[in-house]
Amino acid sequence: MLLEMKRITKQFPGVLALDGVDFSIDAGEVVALVGENGAGKSTLMNILAGVFPATAGEIIWDGRPVRIDSPLSARRLGIAIIHQELQLCENLDVAANLFLGREPRLGGPLGVLRRGRQYADARQWLDRVGLPLPADTPLSRLTVAQKQLVEIARALSVSARLVVMDEPTSALTETEARRLFELIAQLRAHGIAVIYISHRLEEVLTHTDRVVCLRDGRRVGAGRTADLSRDDIIKMMVGREVGQLFPKRPVPVREVVLDVRHLFAPGVSDVSFVLRRGEIVGFAGLVGAGRSEVVNALFGAVPKTAGEVYVRGRLADIRHPGDAVRTGLAYVTEDRKLLGLVLTQSVRDNTTLAFLRDICGGILLARGRETRVTKQAIERLRIKVADMHTPALHLSGGNQQKVVLAKWLAGTPTVVILDEPTRGIDVASKAEIHSLICDLAEEGAGVILISSEMEEVLAMSDRILVMAEGRITGELLRREATQERVMELASPRTARN
Repeated sequence: MLLEMKRITKQFPGVLALDGVDFSIDAGEVVALVGENGAGKSTLMNILAGVFPATAGEIIWDGRPVRIDSPLSARRLGIAIIHQELQLCENLDVAANLFLGREPRLGGPLGVLRRGRQYADARQWLDRVGLPLPADTPLSRLTVAQKQLVEIARALSVSARLVVMDEPTSALTETEARRLFELIAQLRAHGIAVIYISHRLEEVLTHTDRVVCLRDGRRVGAGRTADLSRDDIIKMMVGREVGQLFPKRPVPVREVVLDVRHLFAPGVSDVSFVLRRGEIVGFAGLVGAGRSEVVNALFGAVPKTAGEVYVRGRLADIRHPGDAVRTGLAYVTEDRKLLGLVLTQSVRDNTTLAFLRDICGGILLARGRETRVTKQAIERLRIKVADMHTPALHLSGGNQQKVVLAKWLAGTPTVVILDEPTRGIDVASKAEIHSLICDLAEEGAGVILISSEMEEVLAMSDRILVMAEGRITGELLRREATQERVMELASPRTARN
């Protein structure tokens, strides 16, 4: 057995995050670690990575007890972690991120950097993960999906014996995900173990050998993947049957609430569309197609260079996000940590951040009103948190995403823009958020849904707008949309015709 984690317990102040968890994996094995957000998966992997120590328990590596007291000691053993929240330096280029802390140098670790060698080595690893970018590209210019591939390339370049992948496909297209699964098969063939953490159960069922499930910090089930169904895994994760994953409900579509005419912006070329009250319009396309660029321009996050935007029939002068909020727009961004939350602030402060004017009593915050709004949001979205004063930094990724949603639901927006709203969210929470999206439509909002999960776009949208190379290349009604038709319209060739 390559790795055994025995009776691992982790106590944080006021929270028992792990309670006597056992986990093991052998060389060349792919084991899925599943569970709801907050189940303890990331905590267990952070202990394995040396981010923080276990309160109790033992780690056996290659047959002998070891103490992993830092990320460096984990790396020396041959353990590489691809975190769900990317651990990259925005101010460095791609090659520097790949070899950070282990740069090729002449004359030892303090010698002259061999930059040419670094770029050549980086190119090999980028080719292996299918990322056709110059190695000297600044990381800040990359999309979230491209950064994810850089993180994967960095982990593979360490000559690891065990690779932990935490939601590795959350930002990848289907093509990029297929390449990742090919890499996993190669790792398995070379005797490298893979711990695969994902809420996408089809991936778990297709690409892993065993499943280990955590719930509320305890190991509650395990089995060979071949012996389990999707429903078996879901029931292990949540301890009950889960309702419909895509609970799309018919909603009467009424007047136009958003009318975009000939919009031009960086990465956007002559985009026009309308959105009606009660309607969910999905935006589909490959990574880099321009979906996020369109909504960033609508929301004033980047300046538009031409075009007009009408909200409820009135020309909207949106120059920055504050204008957008006052106009009635809400925007759940794809990067919750960088753009969606103030991580050091409490759940209460984040929940009411976008609508402080409505909560103020004169020049002072009405704390009682703020508390009531936050309590309602915690109950409605089932946010798992000790109390509303907990900093957002201490929440799991899925619960952080719920706080981002709560922030915008504290008001009554006319248009709700959701960019990858269920990325990194567990199955039960995903069903809840899908139901919430339907609630928004029923309450009269117009909803724009951007998602890299084709199943989600097809199941939740009334209409689908497909983009390629910054343009809308086609529109499909719900009844006529198929994965094949969407992919055909998403082809760059379609944009050029």
